[in-house]
Amino acid sequence: MLKVQLSAEPSQGVWGSNALISYQDETVTIHYSGDFPLRRIQQAARQLQSQGATQASLEGEGWSYERQWSFYCGFAATAVPVELKWASIDEDELELLNARRRSNDWVRKVVNATPEDMYPEKLAGEAIEYLSSIAGDKVSHELLVGEQLLDHGWIGTHSVGRASSRPPVMLTLDYNPTGDVDAPVAACLVGKGITFDSGGYSLKPSAGMVTMKCDMGGAATVTAALGYAIEQGLRQRVKLILCCAENMVAGNAYKLGDVLTYKNGLTVEVVNTDAEGRLVLADGLIAASETQAPLIIDAATLTGAAMMAVGTDYNALFSMDRELLFKAQQLSELVNEPAWPLPLEKWHQSNCPSHYADTANSRAQKGGGMGGASNAAAFLSRFVDAEQSRWIHFDLAACFRDAPDSRWAAGATGLGIANIAAMLL
Repeated sequence: MLKVQLSAEPSQGVWGSNALISYQDETVTIHYSGDFPLRRIQQAARQLQSQGATQASLEGEGWSYERQWSFYCGFAATAVPVELKWASIDEDELELLNARRRSNDWVRKVVNATPEDMYPEKLAGEAIEYLSSIAGDKVSHELLVGEQLLDHGWIGTHSVGRASSRPPVMLTLDYNPTGDVDAPVAACLVGKGITFDSGGYSLKPSAGMVTMKCDMGGAATVTAALGYAIEQGLRQRVKLILCCAENMVAGNAYKLGDVLTYKNGLTVEVVNTDAEGRLVLADGLIAASETQAPLIIDAATLTGAAMMAVGTDYNALFSMDRELLFKAQQLSELVNEPAWPLPLEKWHQSNCPSHYADTANSRAQKGGGMGGASNAAAFLSRFVDAEQSRWIHFDLAACFRDAPDSRWAAGATGLGIANIAAMLL
């Protein structure tokens, strides 16, 4: 294995004083001095992996928990399995590193899979298998497939997914470690699971469609967050709701101008079939409100507008509960998964008007027009019972990279998992 050590001193000699990495026989030294040392360590790990290294052993002094995790983030590859031996640290921190890696590796596996291999029922099955492997018989689940969704009133998920030859699915998974079937639900997680997004009749161009296997990143993230929280000792009952579909084009696809009537009575005019994520999440948020959980967290790769606002290093946060919003941002800093609040007020709900329904699912403009991320979050807020539940929405701008950069391999990053797990704990 490649031996990797740390140095707070600048590199010397032929490597130059600004080099991230220097080499001595079988050992690589990462020089992390300067601004943003964790980013420098991650960049160095990315360089090593991109040069072909797939096995590394972290050795010597200075390898704190945060530094080791930064190295993992850069060393993890898109499609090649990597082997990483942690440095000797406190046993509890070692367990935490292993648990966090397992959750992140699972997200990479399911998000980076091809859309042919990761379809709605497969995603739901992978989530059940993953959480059952951690929590055993403390996990139970209900799966609604295809026309069963209509029988239960889940019009959004059914409409978005009905044009695919592979049916839409809603998974409700119940983690109940109490042993009491009547135990209250402490929190509910809702994830957007669009396993492939063509845009529907609002068809995406090829350049915008090629990475749309990532559109189930929200479902993957909340699933992994629950698994990571369980491994850290979560002892409260939590429900997970994944709304899974392929957004495809066919003769029976949902259309522009359709009006959907949701289970809570709200009517929605479809003015953009590529604003499908909020339509499936609406079902999940209604179902979450039915549990009467005091905390509802949803996560989705929802808008390009959020990416334009915060870039791909931050996730965007939305809530009308200022205290909850501040707590989520504090926790994001604690776990080194940057997140930033964007505006959301009650009046944002009126920014997508319709002549034919209570609201439209967007504006009939490119990207949903100005303030698109806030308007999308406001749409979601209509489906939460705010009188009994505190709610926060993660627009996962940072959870996927279309191409490799100086710190990340192409594909899933896992950013958001630890943040949401920390909120559960």
